[in-house]
Amino acid sequence: MRGWAPSGALASNVEITSTNVQRGDVIQIGGKPCRVADLFQLPGGAKRLLFESGELLTMHSRTRLIALRMMRGGDSFRAFPPPHHRR
Repeated sequence: MRGWAPSGALASNVEITSTNVQRGDVIQIGGKPCRVADLFQLPGGAKRLLFESGELLTMHSRTRLIALRMMRGGDSFRAFPPPHHRR
């Protein structure tokens, strides 16, 4: 997340659950911001979040967290560009 700053975008803190978490949401865990790169549906309404750092977090159906979500014109969008991998 270095070297890029959003312009014209509004950041909003939103309460997320396993039903409304989105790719691009930034969750602070242990004082470190972690951006959701991918989501996997699990049984019982749970979701496994894969962060760009490669770490995993399982959100159960009753888990509630606060995330930073970028907004533009009232609609959320992918605020942070995906990482570029060299081949």
